Amino acid sequence: MITADQLKDIQERTEALHRYLDIDKKRIEFEEEQLRTQAPDFWDDPSRAQLQMKKVKDIEKWVKDYDKVRALADEVQLAYDFYKDELVSEEEVDAAYDKALRLIESLELKNMLRQEEDPMECVMKINSGAGGTESQDWASMLMRMYMRWGEAQGYKVTISDIQEGDEAGIKSVTMKFEGGEYAYGYLKSENGVHRLVRVSPFNAQGKRMTSFASVFVTPLVDDTIEVFVDPARVSWDTFRSSGAGGQNVNKVESGVRLRYQYEDPDTGEQEEILIENTETRDQPKNRAKAMQLLKSQLYDRAMKKRMEEQAKIEAGKKKIEWGSQIRSYVFDDRRVKDHRTNYQTSDVDGVMNGKIDDFIKAYLMEFPVEE
Repeated sequence: MITADQLKDIQERTEALHRYLDIDKKRIEFEEEQLRTQAPDFWDDPSRAQLQMKKVKDIEKWVKDYDKVRALADEVQLAYDFYKDELVSEEEVDAAYDKALRLIESLELKNMLRQEEDPMECVMKINSGAGGTESQDWASMLMRMYMRWGEAQGYKVTISDIQEGDEAGIKSVTMKFEGGEYAYGYLKSENGVHRLVRVSPFNAQGKRMTSFASVFVTPLVDDTIEVFVDPARVSWDTFRSSGAGGQNVNKVESGVRLRYQYEDPDTGEQEEILIENTETRDQPKNRAKAMQLLKSQLYDRAMKKRMEEQAKIEAGKKKIEWGSQIRSYVFDDRRVKDHRTNYQTSDVDGVMNGKIDDFIKAYLMEFPVEE
């Protein structure tokens, strides 16, 4: 049975959300922005109209989510009062409390995601570090972990490109998280080097080994965001996508390789951005998807220039080696620890099955970004 202090905490956090989210102002904004959609010439400019509709829906969702929290908090108060009159059981009061608490925590977490890019879908690339089969197996385990997390959150997770390992695992994989809100806002916490310590199944002596893999997450831009791509700096190659062989072998060069000669606008440094896409057997579709991934990378670079205060956690400039990892997974000690927040858990199996929400929340609370 919940205590009076727990009931008070629910009420106080609900009121705090009302203030933080400025719900009264959002209600007025929603009405004003919705009125704009009723103008006779509203759909004359479809792209502008879609942006306006998105703005209306975003405001409406904040208001609706808060109203759900308020309703559940009131239910907890009502159940608590009814319990005194023996009209409900302890279990019913606790169930109402747990339901309200989960929604409050979810809205509090979303309130931390205030950057323009946070609500976007995202692209994740995982690269195995030095160490051959062991690190390639570790990269595939991380891929599975994030796929499990994404599916549990309701995202559509697709693999754009994958490079299989020599004996087991993968050398690299590029995945997209689509069809849901705040994929980038949540997964940006995973940027960096992930370290595994375990007794390797690939070592004949049964030695304890350390492996590394890097994770890079970028926002996935859509048609509502304009990103300039200089066509003179783009070149394309095609190749056959790897298949299972036999009747299933791909005899058409449907795989595409996009090369973009990027020049840093500040320093003038040049770098080739290489993107491969083998997502479908349709070359034009793969070209379109590769171009979307390029735009996402260019957007990400521009975004990071605006967020220089976050450069210390950007993993792109770190080597995949000792001293640079953000998180350690120590299997035989039953421990997963994030070195940035010091949050740790002994539920190694749960983490490897995608239960990483507590790590994400700890990161967002430790490194909030103000608007």
